[in-house]
Amino acid sequence: QLRVVESGGGLVRPGGSLRLSCAASSSTLDDYYIGWFRLAPGKEREGVSCVSRSASNIAYADSVKGRFTIFRDSAKSLVYLQMNSLKPEDTGVYYCAAALWTSCGLTEGVNGDEYNIWGQGTQVTVSS
Repeated sequence: QLRVVESGGGLVRPGGSLRLSCAASSSTLDDYYIGWFRLAPGKEREGVSCVSRSASNIAYADSVKGRFTIFRDSAKSLVYLQMNSLKPEDTGVYYCAAALWTSCGLTEGVNGDEYNIWGQGTQVTVSS
């Protein structure tokens, strides 16, 4: 069974950038829809972004539009979340999730209930 592993989190100042990576422990991510989610203390899980298998469908939460970019590197079987202009409210644990099919880009938002394979998360802290 596919397992996904996140990396790239860390501490960054407001206005800075980070790039998160989602990798597969086996198989390839090319066969899966990938979503990025975050969980902040005291808040509900938020769907940040998602990408379809062919990358023809992409979606972002309103809170990150224009600042975050999701993209695939099929040669490396990785999915990245490039995060620019980071704000303190972007702080949280970021999770990569996978599923064979989701409604990514077809419906509003990024629905975590559609994903059945989850990583352990990587901490992102935006603070001065």
